Amino acid sequence: MKNINNPSSRLGSKIKPYFEKARESALLAVEVYNKPGTKFKSAAYIALMVIAWTALFHSIFLKQGKSPYKKNKNKRFEKVDGDYRHWELAECVSNYWGSDTANPIRKNLEFFIPLRNKIEHRQIPELDPSIFGECQALLLNFDTLIGKYFGAKHQLREVLSFSLQMFPSGKSFAEAAKNSKEARETKRFIENYRTMLASSVSGSDQYAFKAFLIQVSNHSSLDTLPIRFIHQNQLSPDQQEQLESFTIAVKWKNSSVSNTGLLKPKDVVPLVQSRIDKKFNIHIHTLSWKSYSVRPPNNSKKPDATEHKYCIYDALHRDYGYTHEWVNFLVEKLRDDAEYNALITSK
Repeated sequence: MKNINNPSSRLGSKIKPYFEKARESALLAVEVYNKPGTKFKSAAYIALMVIAWTALFHSIFLKQGKSPYKKNKNKRFEKVDGDYRHWELAECVSNYWGSDTANPIRKNLEFFIPLRNKIEHRQIPELDPSIFGECQALLLNFDTLIGKYFGAKHQLREVLSFSLQMFPSGKSFAEAAKNSKEARETKRFIENYRTMLASSVSGSDQYAFKAFLIQVSNHSSLDTLPIRFIHQNQLSPDQQEQLESFTIAVKWKNSSVSNTGLLKPKDVVPLVQSRIDKKFNIHIHTLSWKSYSVRPPNNSKKPDATEHKYCIYDALHRDYGYTHEWVNFLVEKLRDDAEYNALITSK
């Protein structure tokens, strides 16, 4: 029996249009990002990479014999102007990884889906350097999946070279956030998302690719590669100690902050709203925690009787904080029309 997950350089007529769209969108994203003089590279790059990833997933699903199309209430494929309505990226992510919510590649994608919506109509050029690691991983992960399902022949690494970047420069993202409400909101989202990640995810180069460039003396051989990536376990003890100092500094800074990574209801609402095509507001959020019994009602004698995976009671402030797992849970549940309708008609 043929293994549909084995990589193959051959593309069928049904898959080819999706795959070519994916590959061309990614190449254009890199071209835009590396174009000199372009300000706020991230906005265009992320938008194009979302298109690329969505088309790649459609290619993979079709290769696996799945139909990546939306269904109506009658469980039939929906059409608009005669064309099937395809799964959006969030739906593709959910269908590809299923219950594996801690996969670093998935977490990287789930970082960009709501971020794209936040910055699509905002001008925050100072954001670019602060998310460079996630942007780089977004591309590398994309290329890895191409190799896994379609073979090395189609991978981008054969046509892309290391780009020369001269940043950070100008005003930092932190400084911009002091004077811009839009920058503050975006900064808060990024910080909240990063702090809720498990160390196994945040430390993975599949979530964010991080590298140090160290200048060395010119090699005597003229054909030696000017840039070479070396894995961390190949560094000298002194170099590894320097890297560890950065990790320790970050851990120490975060250790004194309570409730790190928890979300208020007003923070949960836009995160859920950005990933479903239905109305979601504070009222529906209240219906949600009541319906799914993740916390007790107000004035309960046991306010800490929460479902800790989704909600945690703060005795000092006498309120509740919600986890990003709660956001993922709501997104999974409320994508289903029957589930959503039952919730909004509940009391």
